[in-house]
Amino acid sequence: MSANTATVDRMMAGWQALDVDAVMDCFTADAVYVNVPLEPVHEGAAAIRAAVEGFMAMGEAIEFVVHHTAESPATGVVMNERTDRFRIRGEWLEAPVVGVFELRDGRISAWRDYFDASDFERFESRLEG
Repeated sequence: MSANTATVDRMMAGWQALDVDAVMDCFTADAVYVNVPLEPVHEGAAAIRAAVEGFMAMGEAIEFVVHHTAESPATGVVMNERTDRFRIRGEWLEAPVVGVFELRDGRISAWRDYFDASDFERFESRLEG
């Protein structure tokens, strides 16, 4: 495993431990985080921290189940296909996700997640219904 993939894996482990500081330790100060179908774009460490804290506050547990990882060492890009799982009020929301991570000097400088927002809408409807 390369150092860049290890950084991405360490960041995801921070999410699973619900450890905001461990997650943030993996980002550059000027990083950008985008959930592609959603707004806003989170630019800079403070905005990313607020987004991470918001996601972590939503649920009781978070799991990232990685199915495949691909990396381009020449460009510092790591991509993974995974299932993100959030336990909210005792129920699991599962969503297929593709993540694209750009790394610079051993830290994540950009993170884009691609997923279908309707997975979350259906889950919200189920919780409300």
